[in-house]
Amino acid sequence: MGAINEDPTRSLDAPSFDTISPEHRETTLKFFKSVGADATIKPEHDVKDSLSNLIGGVLKVVSIERGKLSCLLTVKSAILNGYGGMHGGAVGSVAERVAIACARTIVGKEKDLFLGELSISYLYAAPHNAEVVVDGSVARSGRNLTVVAVNFRLKESGRLAYMTRATFYHAPVSSL
Repeated sequence: MGAINEDPTRSLDAPSFDTISPEHRETTLKFFKSVGADATIKPEHDVKDSLSNLIGGVLKVVSIERGKLSCLLTVKSAILNGYGGMHGGAVGSVAERVAIACARTIVGKEKDLFLGELSISYLYAAPHNAEVVVDGSVARSGRNLTVVAVNFRLKESGRLAYMTRATFYHAPVSSL
């Protein structure tokens, strides 16, 4: 019979930090350092909603119609990952903002929108200075939820870089 797991939060199959070899530990720590995980946040970014300023600086609206929205995104160095492609967090932030704006062309201000799910497929890394066409379209909207698809295509080649889908739940705005 095997030993009883003393720590219920730890899986019996998961290695503890003590069982990882010093070489693997050092390699992992070097990786985190190389991607800036140990960097401190600069004072100009340590403000409420600084992400809005960052994303707003790379995204321009091209067209708006009921259930559809199209934007142009320029991949600047501020939204690159350590490998020179558009950072996944930036993809998610842009997808969420475009999806909310697209949903708002259908769902009135009398209802709050709550993001219930955001799925992202990373198909190709948009490189530095690439222009990316971001198209959002409402796939379904009903009384209680709205689903929006947002696709990112490289403007020059038309290559699909990222596919996203956001599900928003509706709730009446509180009258408190």
